[in-house]
Amino acid sequence: QVQLVESGGGLVQAGGSLRLSCAASGTTFSMNAVAWYRQAQGQQREWIATRLIAGASNYQDSVKGRFTASIDNALNTGYLQMDNLKLEDTAVYYCKAVMRGRDYWGQGIQVTVSS
Repeated sequence: QVQLVESGGGLVQAGGSLRLSCAASGTTFSMNAVAWYRQAQGQQREWIATRLIAGASNYQDSVKGRFTASIDNALNTGYLQMDNLKLEDTAVYYCKAVMRGRDYWGQGIQVTVSS
């Protein structure tokens, strides 16, 4: 059974950094792409970043220049490096990996930015 397990969330002060991981298990298929979403309390889930295995990436304007998405093919793991975090980045973060044409979601992980 394919699973995506997220890690790396937590509490950080404004201006700090965190790196989220999204590790695939139970499959020999490689990630073709990883997308990251977040959902703040009381709000809808929103897309924030996508990284293709070929190297192209795209970001929501609010995180552009601060967040960097990547994929480690050898580890079959996606990452979201988050720098210069702001209070408004507080949310539950979700990864979605595309493998063999199917979407798989992580369980979500809390990121809380404090002042």
